[in-house]
Amino acid sequence: MSSGYRVEWFEHADRLATVARNDAGWYAALAAVLVRPADRTVVDLGCGGGGMAVALAAAVPAGAGVVAVDGDEAVLAGARANAAAAGAVVRFARADITGDPAGLRAAIGPPVDLLWASGVVHHAPDQQAALDDLARLLAPGGRLALAEGGLHARHLPWDVGLGEPGLEMRFDAAQDSWFAGMRAALPGVVPMPYGWTEALRRAGLVGVTTRSTLLERPAPLAPVDRAAVVDSLRWRVDRLTETGHLTDADADAWQRLLDPADPRYLGHRTDLYHLQARSIHIGHRPPGAEEHPQRR
Repeated sequence: MSSGYRVEWFEHADRLATVARNDAGWYAALAAVLVRPADRTVVDLGCGGGGMAVALAAAVPAGAGVVAVDGDEAVLAGARANAAAAGAVVRFARADITGDPAGLRAAIGPPVDLLWASGVVHHAPDQQAALDDLARLLAPGGRLALAEGGLHARHLPWDVGLGEPGLEMRFDAAQDSWFAGMRAALPGVVPMPYGWTEALRRAGLVGVTTRSTLLERPAPLAPVDRAAVVDSLRWRVDRLTETGHLTDADADAWQRLLDPADPRYLGHRTDLYHLQARSIHIGHRPPGAEEHPQRR
């Protein structure tokens, strides 16, 4: 089994753009809750396909600016295309979101009123230090909304008729094992043996809370939603197969389930569904916070 896995984001640019479009409704609902009338600078950090950047652009008050930041030019190109198709006014900036904080600050510009970071911080070797740096980007009273954690998406019945029942539960465990290996392989990795809300508090933020959303599309799925489920499973199965995190028996079962020529192909099933909980952890910078709080 390979413990390390380097994420080459340009390889995922098309998938990220598609996910952004599919999740447009969720982004819009969340942006409407997060944005405040006095916000002037709003940032989507690690913007991926630009789904939240588009939603933020529709939700911010007149005169506010939205900045979408990512470290990969191919990913930014997909986000720009999504924003253009939606008619969203967004400024895009390329910056290493887990690198030099001075470079990130320069790319963003003014102190930030709302900083959205989805699935970004867990790629930093020192997650607490990364959060400390992000907290410093906030204006007094500014908010950091961190999308991390939640509950794995589920799509399949317990028994799919191939291999041992519980295939998707073992798949979730394999994903957790892959994630642990990815973290362990990062140069200079620092453990963070506490949760995201505690990490936000240690970064000097206050009023820390978590907002979780249940996303549910019951069976039978519409054809477009069924195709999205199959595509999502396919790229994750490919990753876990490549890194040796699936047993031979489970890998064989997934290969058949994802093969359009196989009678057991998931795309033909009417009992697929989507059930997932997404968690957003939110903290505020105190109005009188020091400019460079000491790391804890």
